[in-house]
Amino acid sequence: MKIGILGAAAIAPTAIITPSSSVAGVEAYAVAARDAMKAEKFAKKHGLSKSYGNYEALLADEEIDAIYIPLPNGLHGEWTIKALQAGKHVLCEKPFTANAQEAEAVAEVTRQSGLTVMEAFHWRYHALASRVQQIIQSGEIGHVQHVEMSMCFPLPVFSNIRWQWSLAGGSLMDAGCYCVSIVRFLANAEADCGIAVTRANAKTLSDNRIDRWTTADLAFGNGVTGTVTAAMWSGTLLKMKAKVTGSQGELHILNPILPQLFNRLTVISGDTRRSAKVAGEATYPAQLRAFKAACEGEATNITGVDYAVRNMDVIDAIYKKAGLPVRQPRADIE
Repeated sequence: MKIGILGAAAIAPTAIITPSSSVAGVEAYAVAARDAMKAEKFAKKHGLSKSYGNYEALLADEEIDAIYIPLPNGLHGEWTIKALQAGKHVLCEKPFTANAQEAEAVAEVTRQSGLTVMEAFHWRYHALASRVQQIIQSGEIGHVQHVEMSMCFPLPVFSNIRWQWSLAGGSLMDAGCYCVSIVRFLANAEADCGIAVTRANAKTLSDNRIDRWTTADLAFGNGVTGTVTAAMWSGTLLKMKAKVTGSQGELHILNPILPQLFNRLTVISGDTRRSAKVAGEATYPAQLRAFKAACEGEATNITGVDYAVRNMDVIDAIYKKAGLPVRQPRADIE
């Protein structure tokens, strides 16, 4: 399976190029950028076979089977649809689109195409996620009552694309999409559309549209409640933790997003407290392996378009509850 990369993005070597060397039958094959020289330089640096000076030319390459999209948020939907129309499978970076309406439009094209589209929530493909699920389902901490996830890190370079309204930026879009996906997972609500946002607050940058910090409380249809906190610039400089509160105990998860760097599960039940690290294949190769298998017809795509639409539904609802505008695709803003 030959993969073409839309955009000479910094995440591409980590997410696709390096993992492709450890996943049999996958080749990081080509890259396209709006600057042909930039694309050529990127291709040479990373050993790619081809480079293109525009995205359309890469999509027209019949040797390419699948497209990886690490473009800014506001361009995800447009180029996912164009890739599907070109007959390519798509691995699209999170967040899936600018908003839920656009996500549903992409999902409809995907369903009609018969092709694979996966949202790149790589954490979901690590052994840590499976182990967390086992602990919760075992009943060791009783019935799940409340789940929470915080992802806070400093990004004080305000010229960065993740801060730009025109590119569907904001802390909830960047860090918060992880938080929403994780609390849905912990609450066993990945397939449940009955999620209500009961409270949301945000702190913004000077234009009052881009959130630098957002927190929200959620109520799931199965009776579980949740809290998400996301920040790219706040008093909490660094935090990446999840917590599950059950009727008989607690489960604490340190770094569920990049568990290959470090992780720790701590279970507290009654007078018992135990901690352990979960080993496993790194998230990006695991995700790429699942993507390849899904493209070949296997049921390995657990972050597909239905999953993505539900995540964007929650993100939109949080923005509305916090009194902020829902993000818009780049084409609509222009």
